[in-house]
Amino acid sequence: MNEKQKEMLRKVASLAGLILLVITFTFTNEYFFTLNNVLTIGLQTSTIALIGIGATIVILTGGIDLSTGSVVALSGVAAAMVVNAGVPVPLGILFGILVGGLCGLANGMIVTVMRLPPFIATLGTMMVARGLALYVTNAAPVSGMPESFAELGNGALFRIVEEGANGLPIVKFPGIPYPVIIMIFIAILFTFALSKLKVGRYIYAIGSNEEAARLSGIKTNQVKNYAYIASGLLSGLAGVILASRLVTAQPNGGVAYELDAIASAVVGGTSLMGGVGTIPGTLIGSFIIGVLRNGLNMNGVSAFVQQIIIGLVIIITVALDQLRQTKKVSKKPQSQNKEKSQ
Repeated sequence: MNEKQKEMLRKVASLAGLILLVITFTFTNEYFFTLNNVLTIGLQTSTIALIGIGATIVILTGGIDLSTGSVVALSGVAAAMVVNAGVPVPLGILFGILVGGLCGLANGMIVTVMRLPPFIATLGTMMVARGLALYVTNAAPVSGMPESFAELGNGALFRIVEEGANGLPIVKFPGIPYPVIIMIFIAILFTFALSKLKVGRYIYAIGSNEEAARLSGIKTNQVKNYAYIASGLLSGLAGVILASRLVTAQPNGGVAYELDAIASAVVGGTSLMGGVGTIPGTLIGSFIIGVLRNGLNMNGVSAFVQQIIIGLVIIITVALDQLRQTKKVSKKPQSQNKEKSQ
């Protein structure tokens, strides 16, 4: 079985796991597979999926981004504060996303220029971003934004509302939430970038063997900066969407989101060693975690037990990936020995 076939098998396995979860929860709770709950899962998962896509780009280069949860909080706070200061809502949203991008650029520069390990670099920026969010707000939520600020997080496409006999509105079709549409668009965009553009091939090459990529003429530092900036921008977008959904920016928001994002990538088939993974796989991984949480909630399972279950899923997935990597490494010397003997 070649690498392409193995990659396809991993995707099918993840998708089969998601379908199995949906079937299981459909039988255990009659309200699980309803239109409203499916749309709710999509809305809840969209934020983690966006951060997960950014995390995937970084992991593919052989790095890691632990700052995403804090960047989500800082970006949401930044957008809310400038909107409250009188800046038009679209510009305020753009400002929040750019704040996330600047955090990503800072991560990239620390990793590539200062040569710090990605784990340490992003751990430091995680604390800085969270501290900034708490400092500028005095640890208080930011609220009072205009109603138009809530449109991004709470609006929906194709929503059908009719007036009832009593004059009150009746929702015939809740519509597709804007965050879900944004998630799909971003997933398609980054899938295209990774599979069709040079920068995508460079990202995979760096994750597979950074030194070989550098010797072949790839500007590895520049490409890694792009990866961290993409992660920051997507975290900023997720932060703005979250603030819009709640119509409140929480400086304490986004806690442990980085863990969910990395888990989505890993469960979706992305290797923590770098060089292996896809955006559709991460999307499937995000929905596995989203469906698992939603289904367990609807069945009355404790939040603490949910953490245990999701943690075990991550451990098993990473263990299987590690086993696969070990087999791959052990096969290489054998094939080389055969070539020498011939």
